Amino acid sequence: MEFQKLVKKLLALLITLFSLMLIVFFGIIYYDEGKILPDEIIVEWDEKVLVLNNPITPEKVKEGYLLLSASSQYMGPLNKDSKRRFSGNNLSCTNCHLNGGTMSGAASWIGINDRFPQFGGRANKEGSLVDRINGCMERSMNGRPIPKNAKQMKAIIAYMEWLDYGIPRLNTENFKGYPKIDPPQFAVDLEKGKNIYANECIVCHGKNGEGIRHEDADKGYQYPPLWGPDAYNDGAGMYRVLTAAAFIKNNMPYLQANWENTKLSDEEAYHVAGYINSFSRPKKAEKEKDYPDKKLKPVSTPYGPWSDNFSSDQHKYGPFPPIIEFYKEKYNLIKSK
Repeated sequence: MEFQKLVKKLLALLITLFSLMLIVFFGIIYYDEGKILPDEIIVEWDEKVLVLNNPITPEKVKEGYLLLSASSQYMGPLNKDSKRRFSGNNLSCTNCHLNGGTMSGAASWIGINDRFPQFGGRANKEGSLVDRINGCMERSMNGRPIPKNAKQMKAIIAYMEWLDYGIPRLNTENFKGYPKIDPPQFAVDLEKGKNIYANECIVCHGKNGEGIRHEDADKGYQYPPLWGPDAYNDGAGMYRVLTAAAFIKNNMPYLQANWENTKLSDEEAYHVAGYINSFSRPKKAEKEKDYPDKKLKPVSTPYGPWSDNFSSDQHKYGPFPPIIEFYKEKYNLIKSK
């Protein structure tokens, strides 16, 4: 009898010790509100390891990630339920916000919650993160707004919030937007842009900018179309040459460049951005209502009206330094895009 009691006590002690070891082990791996590795270690992006198959990732976060990374399937034209179709094309949000929105130099979502609310010139008022997301839905995704209280919006916000605490360190430096380029003193040369596109872009995006779909067509595009009926519309930020050039310079060709190790020069990115945006694409309705204070309109916005007398061609293809200088002298505004 005494022996049995001793065995039970030893067994309980072993279980306790084993449990403590597990707590310590997982505490080291998943310390700090779910992070997988200490901050000083930089890991590579892997959607399955970090998000979809991660046992500590909340389900709502996984739902948000799928909405953003397989947008066409979950909230676009490929969704069988028409009420759940918010995006109008077959792009995914992560076609531009690379590596699940975690990649510096590619409009990363890391830290985005701390940047809102913020003033936006396009609406000339302070806007929320929901407003910003819906701006992309109506322009880059050529669709319609997602209601603020819809489960899709809540899941997207949950994912973006989770990026601030739920993943290990992925970049040497986290920052918003794209590193700027220096606007050349000359206009876009479409012939040069065509040649650069043929050499650097055509393999992934196609001769006619049509992109490449996934083998499973229900998943949308592996490499997105850059023009044509399934591309971003003419109200999107990427339709501005200086914005597109900054993205291209710091991220393209895909897997060959990043903001720390670029491949294309400012001039090459500039010419190819102009070439891409020289083709037809969906039209955004009521663009003339953008930027109620026309002075705040980016200089490379290719549609009017403007608070200057520069031509529409110059606003689209440059040269931009004379326009930038005009706003500095007349309105004391410093513009970079």
